[in-house]
Amino acid sequence: MDTTCDICHHTTGADRYLCEACEYRARSWLSGLPGQAELLQDYLEPTAGPAQRGGSGRAHSPLPVDLRVLDLLGPGHPAPLDDPHGDQTAGAPITALLAGWAHYIATDVPIVYTDRSGVLRTGAHLYAAAVPRSGTGITAWSTWLVRYLPYAVTRPYAVPLYEQVQHLQDRIQRITDARPGRRHKQAPCPVCSAFALVEQDGELHIACDACGHRLTATEYTAHRDQVMPALTALALRMITPQKKAAA
Repeated sequence: MDTTCDICHHTTGADRYLCEACEYRARSWLSGLPGQAELLQDYLEPTAGPAQRGGSGRAHSPLPVDLRVLDLLGPGHPAPLDDPHGDQTAGAPITALLAGWAHYIATDVPIVYTDRSGVLRTGAHLYAAAVPRSGTGITAWSTWLVRYLPYAVTRPYAVPLYEQVQHLQDRIQRITDARPGRRHKQAPCPVCSAFALVEQDGELHIACDACGHRLTATEYTAHRDQVMPALTALALRMITPQKKAAA
């Protein structure tokens, strides 16, 4: 197996298709879906307004719900249906997508079972099904997928799983505009020296916006403690003459 992550192309283990950073990001997305679903409830009813005269006015009353939100929160199929007439919106509902992936992974996870002839076997079971511990809602399915994500990243379908959950996030964020928090770090990048290191919610690494270099939190702390005393001293020396001149 290639040792390059199929998503970000950074080095990863020989037994996995996604690196630790991409796995961490996918886990953050899945873990955050219950909260995202609650937030979507506030956007279910579109902003109402009076019909306007002229070319931009409505010829009929607006729909009582935002169909984009309804598509995300309602029932449906785990994969979009064929749409030859173009009257469907893109993407599967949250619950359907999560449940579909959970059942698919369940048929691939090696288990010990008894076949129809009473023979004890070990391996994937065609008729296996995912059974969340607490219901069949978004929270239950996202929790199930988080538990099995370490196995899923070792399988070829890890890439479409990642991409479909990412697409789901994009659809939600286009409605709610709830973006991950970003915090600029104090120390410069150890590779390009730009003051562009950013810590972002849901990301395993602190990354440089200028060159893409990545640091773990521990690596960043060690780097900061090494370079910042000298940079701070230099800044103070540059400021001191200016203060004396002003006096």
